[in-house]
Amino acid sequence: MNYIDEEEFTESKFDINVWIKIFKMMGPFKKHLILGILSAVVLAITDAVYPQINRYAIDNIAVTKDLTLLPYFIGAYVVLMFVIGGMVYSFIIHAGQVQQKLSYTLRKQAFEKLQKLPFSYYDKTPVGWIMARMTSDSRKLSDILSWGMIDLSWGLLMMIFITLFMFLTNWQLALIVMVSIPFLIFVSVYFRKKILYSYRKIRKQNSKITGAFNEGITGAKTTKTLVLEEQNFNDFDRLTSSMRRHSIRAAIFAGLYFPTILFIASITTGFIMYYGGNEAAVGMIEIGVLYVFIAYVGSFFEPVMQLANILARFQQAQASAERLISLIEEEPEIWDTDEVIETYGDAITFKRDNWEKLHGKIEFRNVTFKYSKGETVLENFNLTVNAGEAIALVGHTGAGKSTIVNLVCRFYEPTSGKILIDDKDYKDRSLGWLHANLGYVLQSPHLFSGTIYDNIKYGNQDATREEIIEAAILVEAHDFIVTFEDGYETMVGEGGARLSVGQKQLISFARALIADPKILILDEATSSVDTKTEKSIQHAIDTLLNGRTSFIVAHRLSTIVKADRILVLDKGKIIEAGTHKELITQKGSYYQLYTNQFIDETGQKDA
Repeated sequence: MNYIDEEEFTESKFDINVWIKIFKMMGPFKKHLILGILSAVVLAITDAVYPQINRYAIDNIAVTKDLTLLPYFIGAYVVLMFVIGGMVYSFIIHAGQVQQKLSYTLRKQAFEKLQKLPFSYYDKTPVGWIMARMTSDSRKLSDILSWGMIDLSWGLLMMIFITLFMFLTNWQLALIVMVSIPFLIFVSVYFRKKILYSYRKIRKQNSKITGAFNEGITGAKTTKTLVLEEQNFNDFDRLTSSMRRHSIRAAIFAGLYFPTILFIASITTGFIMYYGGNEAAVGMIEIGVLYVFIAYVGSFFEPVMQLANILARFQQAQASAERLISLIEEEPEIWDTDEVIETYGDAITFKRDNWEKLHGKIEFRNVTFKYSKGETVLENFNLTVNAGEAIALVGHTGAGKSTIVNLVCRFYEPTSGKILIDDKDYKDRSLGWLHANLGYVLQSPHLFSGTIYDNIKYGNQDATREEIIEAAILVEAHDFIVTFEDGYETMVGEGGARLSVGQKQLISFARALIADPKILILDEATSSVDTKTEKSIQHAIDTLLNGRTSFIVAHRLSTIVKADRILVLDKGKIIEAGTHKELITQKGSYYQLYTNQFIDETGQKDA
């Protein structure tokens, strides 16, 4: 992923190619955009015609006092009001349709891409960055490309039609208005640059403040125990004070911009009244003409400010467009070939009828692996695991345990060499096929917001209530579940916050059991629980391991004594291999690890 920092995006210049890609997404609902723009065209024409109708009434009814023409004026006025009302209604309806459908399309495409991206993408991309793309960026883009595009069409056409009518009415007075345009452009460009610069600073500070909010809330316990409240407050106060300064600066420039435009409009109106009034006094022009120009001057300057505002919003939305496109067009580091997708389906649409049964034999054949940034973790690594065999991985931090597990799961792929499942390169089958046969229990299990019942059922959406309860009983989770007032319908809270670590772990085991995976990964599954819960989990592990190819990454060595084979790793290499009894007899690295941990645990119990 070519990850671009937030600051680089906000400082990026206007890129037409990004906007072309966004506009292409609007193809399915371009009808609404076209109808909205047509409504804006008709509205601009009626806004330009309106002063002409009043001019007609002034010169032919008010001045001559001929009331016979009054019904025609009233009729034209009523028709014009209906047209304006109808166009405003059409404008709002179609702009709203474009906004909602574009927002839906952007979020759908982005979320679909997120489903297809591998674990490595999430491993190095901040969650906040992704969330901002799915929420604020998609909302900002849909807003500017719906209301902004239609407002832009109205503003441009309004200026064109007013200019045309002014020259057709009186070219001398029209030239007076045109003289003010260079001043308008200069003022608009100057203030918009200042305002945009300030808003960029505000957005950057807002990102930092959001990050500080997140850290302050998630790290509240650490803050309290280390007595960092004052320091956190001072850091937060510094960030918010900086944002306040930039906000005040932006508000000052925004506040000065409109009065400056109004000042230029007032001066122009003064010249029109002076020159036009003298002309009307000597009968060179009609009173209606003078009225038309005074009305047009006021109407002419409004779309100028509107256009300046919309163009500034487009410039501000440039960063949002780039960030969203970068997500939607993100090329995954791990993907299935077209041939594999044709046979097995993609990451979202499965072709289960073509899936072969997975038995569970796994072979690492001369596998070398290196993370994108870092040293080589595995080099010419070879390992064969028979179907149904339980393999325990032991070693110090950085030995390569998690790397082996991630490669088995195809969260990452070998830099060189092959990984075979049932004697076939696992790249020749789909990611969906592999992950559907995979069970993964983490050290810190994640539960989704919802009930205990729902969280277990996530393992198998077709499972019956009886099967879910049976799975909970087998992993010894049923007893604590029924102690809750709502039983299986108990809400677990965000991330399972209402349950203990041990309870969450047992529910995750029930979820894995109901999925009936052929390959099971247990990653430090007992390291965060108490001894009593560990016994329940050990019973659950024994149940889960039966008939499944399993990889157990263990912190507590007492939980792996029943493994078929224990591999002791050091710097990506297997330095010892065998059963628990065999390795204890050898009195090597495993023996040292096991006895040291046993002494530590015994000492803690005695204490």
